[in-house]
Amino acid sequence: MRDRSRRVGETCHPREEATRTGPGPLTGGEGVTGPTSHRSTTGATRAASGGTQAHESDDHAYDPSAAAQSRQTGNTGTSCRPRTSAGTVPAIATDQPAATPTGRHLLWFRRPAVDWQSQALPIGNGRLGAMLFGQPDHERIQFNEQSLWGGVDGYDNALAGQPDDVFDPSMTGFGCYLAFGDLHLRFHAHQQPDVDYRRTLDLETGIHTTRFGTPGRVLRREAFASRTADLLVLHYVAERADALDCDITLTSAQDATATADAATIAFRGMLGNGLRYAAAVRVAATDGQVTTDGHRLRVRSATRLTLLLDARTDYRLDAAARWRGADPEPAVRAALDAAAGQPHASLRAAHRAQSRTVADRVRVSWGASADQVVALPTDERLARYRAGGVDPELEQTMFVLGRYLLHSSSRPGGLPANLQGLWNDSNQPPWAADYHTNINVQMAYWCAETTDLGDSHRALVEFVRQVAVPSRVATRNAFGAHTRGWTARTSQSIFGGNSWQWNTVASAWYAQHLYEHWAFGQDVGYLRNTAYPMIKEICEFWTDRLVDDGTGTLIAPQGWSPEHGPREDGVPYDHQIIRDLFQNYLDCAVALDVDHDYQATVADLRSRLAPDRIGRWGQLQEWREDRDDPDDRHRHTSHLFAVHPGREITPTGSPGFAAAALVSLTARCGRHDGGPVSDTTVTGDSRRSWTWPWRAAIFARLGQAPQAWTMLRGLLRHNTLDNLLCTHPPMQLDGNFGITAAIAEMLLQSHDGTIHLLPALPPHWPDGSFAGLRARGGYRVDCVWRAGRVTDFTITADRTPRRDPVAVRVDGQDVLVEPAPG
Repeated sequence: MRDRSRRVGETCHPREEATRTGPGPLTGGEGVTGPTSHRSTTGATRAASGGTQAHESDDHAYDPSAAAQSRQTGNTGTSCRPRTSAGTVPAIATDQPAATPTGRHLLWFRRPAVDWQSQALPIGNGRLGAMLFGQPDHERIQFNEQSLWGGVDGYDNALAGQPDDVFDPSMTGFGCYLAFGDLHLRFHAHQQPDVDYRRTLDLETGIHTTRFGTPGRVLRREAFASRTADLLVLHYVAERADALDCDITLTSAQDATATADAATIAFRGMLGNGLRYAAAVRVAATDGQVTTDGHRLRVRSATRLTLLLDARTDYRLDAAARWRGADPEPAVRAALDAAAGQPHASLRAAHRAQSRTVADRVRVSWGASADQVVALPTDERLARYRAGGVDPELEQTMFVLGRYLLHSSSRPGGLPANLQGLWNDSNQPPWAADYHTNINVQMAYWCAETTDLGDSHRALVEFVRQVAVPSRVATRNAFGAHTRGWTARTSQSIFGGNSWQWNTVASAWYAQHLYEHWAFGQDVGYLRNTAYPMIKEICEFWTDRLVDDGTGTLIAPQGWSPEHGPREDGVPYDHQIIRDLFQNYLDCAVALDVDHDYQATVADLRSRLAPDRIGRWGQLQEWREDRDDPDDRHRHTSHLFAVHPGREITPTGSPGFAAAALVSLTARCGRHDGGPVSDTTVTGDSRRSWTWPWRAAIFARLGQAPQAWTMLRGLLRHNTLDNLLCTHPPMQLDGNFGITAAIAEMLLQSHDGTIHLLPALPPHWPDGSFAGLRARGGYRVDCVWRAGRVTDFTITADRTPRRDPVAVRVDGQDVLVEPAPG
């Protein structure tokens, strides 16, 4: 691997004694020893900055074939800009800046997209997004806004007179996420798509580029979803004055009628549930002529064209406001007006800077792929990988893609990512593209804190706070009028709707995210004013609901191992999540030094909860009765919650239960005989978009590195589409979000009070580095390894005022490290 790293941090010295404080790593204690420096002295002292990568100039897209050439020549790349003479059309330069030796995190293709879910490419700004196809003659931009939902406010099956197993995604029922519309550009001049065609999405800048044509007839299209301007920006450049002659139309997926006026097309309407919506596209700049023809715009004789697109609703994430806010049409108009006053270059520069800032927070690398592999388009690389090829940079791109998708579909002040992020081309999407509370919405945010996307996590926090309001009503209707606290059903909507079966521990699982946002960020104000009151209220639900089984042991009544087996008392999935809830509450209360009497109550309840059990074939039991089937291939592994995302079962703290969990997981992966797990032993119902990442994370927590990597490989081989979006089937992004989290767990763990470096490093990744991964307690962690052993690392206390030494596990040895100041 090429040396792309730099030295960071200060020499740190161990101390003999320290204590556990809050949710972060241990600050010392019995059995913790170590060297005098936080860096291993067995190898080169290199830090994991991720290196300085060459990026495309502001005018040109990256050429993957040039990357391979640069690996041989060592060229770091130069920017080539076209020169313009007065009265002439500028040429679009064909020379591309070379890439760095380790390549680029981008998706690229030699052909336009035809299929929406497997070929089109996503852009998004956390509220507004689009799928791009790159068709030469007919450009289609299918766009979404995350709050366009059908359904009624506060829906609940029982309150609507429906049985628990009914799922009503209609406009007057629970509802579903809806498609917003399409922007079409139909070009008059016949294009030449087979000549040097290249369609690219740069995951670090969030810029989508399409480029094709012969010298003198080259066309280049660019699109990005700007957070700073809060709209979509589309830019077209041609070398011939007639190449951009086109008719532009804007169509509503909800049958609203579009009208054209001057340089703008717009539509507005109201759904059957009263939600108002509006969208508009505007020609912001061109050197051609723009005319209106009915509901369309005509562009002629242009070599430059910039379009701005916005779409909004009057939805407001506020139960007290009945989920409604201001008329969206003035907001759309204002956004277009503000952006139209800026040149495209300024909009692009602001977007690029913002995107790169987020991308640069975290870097990972565990080797370079072969030059000839990097030169292949993404679909061909994936096909090669499926056939057994080695491609470490493709694996790294999956990590980067998960962060890109979460940042693109979730932001503070907005809604959380749904089953499809925020991308949807259907008015009847699978499972309503909703918020599934029994694994999917949680998995979407597993990578939020560990990979430094805590700002995206805030969208889920506020969603939980607001949907709690109608969920209290549904909870009291189902569990008794005097029930304290609340919980939720399996499916939730943006209007606080609850549908399908009760997932009785849904709110307790949500509470883990409330806790984790504090554990990583250490914001005491957030803890005191937001997280703690919500977590305590959810504890009160279980304070009242737990029952004594007659022996002094407490059990959760009428529980369920999600989507698997009957409802009955004492289901381990329920108990594991409730114990996690109670421990999270206690950590928060201790940190705030409040509610000492209730702390004692919760601690007593936790100690009396029915424990996990090990069954007749050595498995961790899924039910209280020992009836697990070793040949069961069910997709859910709910009874392993305590391993991940929980923190109760660990190889060092509870080795017996950890061993039993490994038996259960290995059997679920097709090897109940204890033989080696491979992606081919995982069959049937176990091959789902989200099963691979969950199992990868569990294997990582159990220290089983080869199996964890096998799950990553299985996801890529069996449940990943050509555009690298994961499929359940159909397309479902929890797999993308989840595998990023699972990779982070392979590289860094901090759930058991120790910062553990490389806890599950696959043998396929002998050399590598990471920078910017996060540990609980408010720490940034950088690390470099060679031949599977740590050669350098830095712990930085950048989000905590504490400077006490922390416990770090390095190559199997626990050492005390004094963190560097942030």
